[in-house]
Amino acid sequence: MLQKKPVNEHARLQRLTDAGADRLAMADSIFCGLIGSGIKDSHTPRLHEQEAAAHGLHCVYKKFDLDELRVGVEALPELLADAERLGYAGLNITYPCKQAILPLLHELSADARAIGAVNTVLLKHGRRIGYNTDSTGFAAGFRRALAGVKVERAVQLGAGGAGAAVARAAIADLGIRQLTIFDVNPAKAMELAVKLAPGAQYGENLPAAMGDADGLIHCTPTGMSKLPGLPLPAALLHSRHWVAEIVYVPLETALLREARSKGCRTADGSGMAVFQAAGAFKLFTGIDPDVDRMLRHFKSMESSRF
Repeated sequence: MLQKKPVNEHARLQRLTDAGADRLAMADSIFCGLIGSGIKDSHTPRLHEQEAAAHGLHCVYKKFDLDELRVGVEALPELLADAERLGYAGLNITYPCKQAILPLLHELSADARAIGAVNTVLLKHGRRIGYNTDSTGFAAGFRRALAGVKVERAVQLGAGGAGAAVARAAIADLGIRQLTIFDVNPAKAMELAVKLAPGAQYGENLPAAMGDADGLIHCTPTGMSKLPGLPLPAALLHSRHWVAEIVYVPLETALLREARSKGCRTADGSGMAVFQAAGAFKLFTGIDPDVDRMLRHFKSMESSRF
């Protein structure tokens, strides 16, 4: 049961005022949004807006940062109701809401149901339909960056909403035969491993698992701008490992720097970020996006930060 906390009323009113004014000024626009914690640097809004513009559409994409609003996942019902009332086409969902949002939805896609997490909500005809484009997004980015790597055994750090989607992709789409899952909450790792068995197992000894692994998949928030650092001891990384990262702000995390310094092949978080956004864009607009163009947009945004 979620613990109730008071919603910051001033922030709520400001949010409604801003979004309502935008909608009145641009009644023909497509409205979308992102709900999550620490998302002020997210590239997702501009990715959607720029791709929409390339198709002759006007997309207005808002960020609902739980940290800035000073609320937690208990605010999700109100945020969903606000979006519906203001005519949003849909919402992207990120940490820490991908699993907490499930009870608030009317329907789940097959992928979202199998994964047990949602990163995209389509708001259509009074219904909230949950999808998960993280899984296909991770697989597509992995194939592009790490083609030809050995995928017999891998270690995954993180068993949350994104971790669940990535683990399913690793086994079902990428063909990893043995995925050993670790999490700061061992019960979550065990639950996810049991769900994905026989291809997955929960880990108890990280050094031993890394010693046997071909590569590492990182699905925790460690390395994000607000949570810098390494998610595992640097000594466990060796040149024979490949490393797949899902954090993309910053694009070069401490983990990737360390891995590259040791000669590891790496995949940064841009692939998953762009491919999952492309999937969400198709759901929101009904239009097939140009993924290569979106990748170029992403890289231009990242380079402009420096």
